[in-house]
Amino acid sequence: MTRGNGEGITYGEVYHYKLRHRERGDKIDPQTETANFYARLDHERFLAHQTLITAISTAAWLAPAQVLTVTDSLPSTLPAPVQDPLLITGTGFTASRREALRVSLLAVPYSETLCWRPPLLPRPKVTGTMTARVTSAKANDIYAWQDASGLYRVKFDADREEKGQGQESMPVRLAKPYGGDVYGFHFPLVQGTEVAIAFHEGDPDRPYIAHALHDSRHVDPVTEKNSTRNVIRTPANNKLRMEDKRGEEHIKLSTEYGGKTQLNLGHNVDASRKLRGEGFELRTDSWGGIRAGKGIFITADSQPEAQGKVLDMAAVHSLLTQAVSQMESLSQAASAAKAQLLQYEQQQALMEEKLLALKQAVLLMSAPEGIALASGSHLQAVASENIYMTAGQNVELGAKKNITLAASEKISIFTETEGIEAIVAKGDLISQAQSGNIEVIAKQNISLTSTTEGMTFTAAKTLTFTCAGGAYIRLSGGNIELGCPGDIMMKQSKLLYSGPASMQSNIPELPDSGPQSMSFYALRCSW
Repeated sequence: MTRGNGEGITYGEVYHYKLRHRERGDKIDPQTETANFYARLDHERFLAHQTLITAISTAAWLAPAQVLTVTDSLPSTLPAPVQDPLLITGTGFTASRREALRVSLLAVPYSETLCWRPPLLPRPKVTGTMTARVTSAKANDIYAWQDASGLYRVKFDADREEKGQGQESMPVRLAKPYGGDVYGFHFPLVQGTEVAIAFHEGDPDRPYIAHALHDSRHVDPVTEKNSTRNVIRTPANNKLRMEDKRGEEHIKLSTEYGGKTQLNLGHNVDASRKLRGEGFELRTDSWGGIRAGKGIFITADSQPEAQGKVLDMAAVHSLLTQAVSQMESLSQAASAAKAQLLQYEQQQALMEEKLLALKQAVLLMSAPEGIALASGSHLQAVASENIYMTAGQNVELGAKKNITLAASEKISIFTETEGIEAIVAKGDLISQAQSGNIEVIAKQNISLTSTTEGMTFTAAKTLTFTCAGGAYIRLSGGNIELGCPGDIMMKQSKLLYSGPASMQSNIPELPDSGPQSMSFYALRCSW
């Protein structure tokens, strides 16, 4: 890096940060405007000013760019740098009537391999910023026009030269508060936006967009009318608004697509700032979907000021545990009555293994004061396995027309204390066991009453009435058989006899639906 061995006193590395370049270039024979090209020029410039020689002469013919050789007697008494040829780089001439011609010389050691280079002139610098307008290759372009690297073209306000549309400047970068490799913070600038152009290190060849500015034709989204709002709004009215007015704080995130799709948080207002509601609202005029791959917990249980875990399920855990306990109690009562048992163990497994803490992908909903589902048309509940419904008091089903229950195996109805009522205000009450038996059992009395018409008992083969004491009446094959271990008492005003008679029985034909059975159990029951 130095000419010769140096003085041996100072040491270190000389480093010069130079102009930008596209290519490194060959180290021995570099091409123009490459890194090694600039490095060679700087190296030569540095060496040319490392050793400077000044001298005084009276030779008027001396001029810059001449090679001067100074001769001396032997042995030479000249300093070592002067013993070799010198390249004159500057001269100064003074003379007067009182003094003879005086020539001042500035020289450097001459070299056949090292080119002398003068100091670089200072580059022009631009201080401050300049105003410009973002341009586009398309007239009235509503979108940002950028190149493959995301750079813009601008038209300087001070530039009076007519240029092709979209060719008013070199590509310029947009300064942003955050950026990285294909990530960052970027709101594209559209045609006509006023910008402030700054220059990196004041270099006129390195402009960049420092700021975007509003003007009288492009009004700021925040003015004295809404000075309490913090707004991010795009040209298509995609908007993030944060209201800081005390007592009316809210956040609004919205887009115009599909009518309006919005997320409103806090003090929700309409376009005229009238209150629409409080809390949060997620709405759209188009389709909507909520999806969570690991589970969703929706609750109306209070958690003031977010003091608690996100999946705090203490309230719903208590309700689910209470429901399982109720089902276990009813199942024990049904077991004592030899009725169909309730599968409360599966309910408990669902609660502990899936619902609590969202251990699996489930939807859990909870509200301390009630949940209502309403539909203007249909409401459907589907489960590939089981559906459990538990109430601490009543379960009521009502329909304007029909209620239909169907099961491929069995329907079991059990009550523990108050019985079962089946009342038909109009129409018939039909009970069929198309492939099995019907059993009606009561611990006390069974009453069958027809208040206005008759009562018919029909059997295809045998009709038998029995009593625990042994008496019976059997109707079979056109015969009537009466039997008892004791007496038969007949009380009547007349006893009439006539010839044989018969009545045809209307036996309905039942469809072949396979083996089925229906059982009714009640601890207390009345008909």
